[in-house]
Amino acid sequence: MDIKKLIKDLEKEGYKNIFIWSDMKGAFYDWHTHPYEEIRIMIEGEMIINTTNKTYHLKKGDILKVKEGEEHNAEVLENSKYICASKF
Repeated sequence: MDIKKLIKDLEKEGYKNIFIWSDMKGAFYDWHTHPYEEIRIMIEGEMIINTTNKTYHLKKGDILKVKEGEEHNAEVLENSKYICASKF
């Protein structure tokens, strides 16, 4: 996985506030929304992201876009690292 290329591609697509985030197994983010589209690209680990419509089981290499205003939560199943970015 070429992280530098992924970040450059996200910048070309108009994403801002691009960073690599790490979570420990057991971390939980309760239901919330963002006023912008958010993307996650899994580098390592596993997590579950629930939206009001669907459950996503993310693993290394998976990409998930959460739409602006879409309610979601997250549960980290394994120590995880992922790219997170926002499209304003």
